[in-house]
Amino acid sequence: MTFADKTTLGQSAVLGIKQGANINQNQFNWLGTIFYLSYLAFQYPQNLALQRLPIGKWISINVLVWAIALLCHGACHSFGALFAVRFIMGICEGAITLGFLLVTSMFYTRAEQMRRVGYWYLMNGVAVIVLGFLAFGVLHIHTGGFMLWQWLTTITGIMTLIVAVLFWFLFPDSVVTARILSPEERVAAVQRIRINQTGVENKTWVFAVFAAVTNLINSLTNQRQLIVNEFGFSVINTTLIGCVDGLVEIAAIFISVTLAAVWPNGRIYAAVLCFLPALVGTFLVSTLAFYIKGGLLVSYWLSIFGIPPFAIFLSWMDMVTAGHTKRECYTALLLCKIYYLTSNGPKGITTNAIVFTAYGLGNAVGPFMWKAQYSPRNHVPWDIFSGVCVVSVLLLLLARWMLARENARRDREAEQNGSTKSDAYDDVYIEGLDAEGWKVKTHVDRAFLDLTDIQNREFRYPL
Repeated sequence: MTFADKTTLGQSAVLGIKQGANINQNQFNWLGTIFYLSYLAFQYPQNLALQRLPIGKWISINVLVWAIALLCHGACHSFGALFAVRFIMGICEGAITLGFLLVTSMFYTRAEQMRRVGYWYLMNGVAVIVLGFLAFGVLHIHTGGFMLWQWLTTITGIMTLIVAVLFWFLFPDSVVTARILSPEERVAAVQRIRINQTGVENKTWVFAVFAAVTNLINSLTNQRQLIVNEFGFSVINTTLIGCVDGLVEIAAIFISVTLAAVWPNGRIYAAVLCFLPALVGTFLVSTLAFYIKGGLLVSYWLSIFGIPPFAIFLSWMDMVTAGHTKRECYTALLLCKIYYLTSNGPKGITTNAIVFTAYGLGNAVGPFMWKAQYSPRNHVPWDIFSGVCVVSVLLLLLARWMLARENARRDREAEQNGSTKSDAYDDVYIEGLDAEGWKVKTHVDRAFLDLTDIQNREFRYPL
């Protein structure tokens, strides 16, 4: 629903929001940009909140505020009013994707995370389909004082409000509070992800540049309906064609994450392969004769294959970056054993913060490629997208090469030392209190020590 809410702006573009709110193309672009500028501004407090508050409850609160802001769209009749509600929605965005990543890594092993992240990421495609049918239905509403785009934001706002309430009661904060698990199952759930032993990698800036560059393509979110409409399709046909966008996105993400999950050490290669049809699509949209509507439409659909690589990247980044999971799961393990543990809080949040800042920058800059003077052919943004595909491929291959080289170096160290295991962190204990208040020492498995990659020489980066 949150992705559907984000794309209501693009859907509203063909439902009269420009005329109804008296905004021009540049102001429309700003409504997409301010969303991510406010996301950037509030990313740090959102990160702190995700670390220190129950994740499920905090996400629920953000979704609730998000829903209220979306409902307020219907009362907006000016650029300033829309600017304000989009700003509020951007604040809430900071808790969504990162929060989902944290929860995914709490419950699933490295081998399982790729598909799970892909599965919830492909729900973006489901959202596009639902929104397309909603927009089609809204076109059949005839009211004098309430415009079509206002109906759309009101309906989706109510749906998101319901989701926020359900989220509060049903979504777990951690393994410890998952109602579907018994106490024994919660301990087992923690034990099964010990194999993650994630380390901190020092290739953060390569990751950040990739996140910024590849998310320029995400500007299609708010422009896609305008693009299809400018191909020569009617408004009502444009809303239905939007449903096919969602199907293409679902298929692309499902195929890519499945390939990445089953291809041994082939995660990045799967992402690279996705950029190939995307590159073909962006090139054809820019070069085909404008009267070939069918060819332009198929080429546009091919460009959607530029979206799945970021889903693969999100999961991969979580695998090779120290995060919230080990600390949360170790706390869970002690709680299940009736011990008390105080923590100084996550120390490995830096990579996520930098990468998601870059993600926000890419999304904030992207809308300004779609200037009115480029319409309807939009050669400039499509040519930029072609360059994005090429640069993104090079960055992914560079990151993979750097981590593969580090793995090889550690293998050589292990051979020289005669073992892949260091005993330095095998005898670590913490003090806690048992059920009767007596002080006891508990052995801490190295998987839960939150070691950096420099300390954890057993760790090998998944490729």
